[in-house]
Amino acid sequence: MDLRAEKLNLLEWLAGLNDPKILKEFISLKKSREVDWWDEIGEEEQLAIDEGLDQLSRGEGIPHDQVMKEIREKFKL
Repeated sequence: MDLRAEKLNLLEWLAGLNDPKILKEFISLKKSREVDWWDEIGEEEQLAIDEGLDQLSRGEGIPHDQVMKEIREKFKL
């Protein structure tokens, strides 16, 4: 049986499942396979994001409308 057919077979079985214990096992399996995007980016990117957040907490951010105004002026949009 091909992979697509196996998935469909599993979906049909899962749709008819009424056992909360087994459903919890599937939910646990799904969560264990999920990857947080933070863990997928490099250390340099994490540090840059942290620095940006630190700047915002110190009130050093630039309001969105000001950034958009500067972009429109720079690129004559």
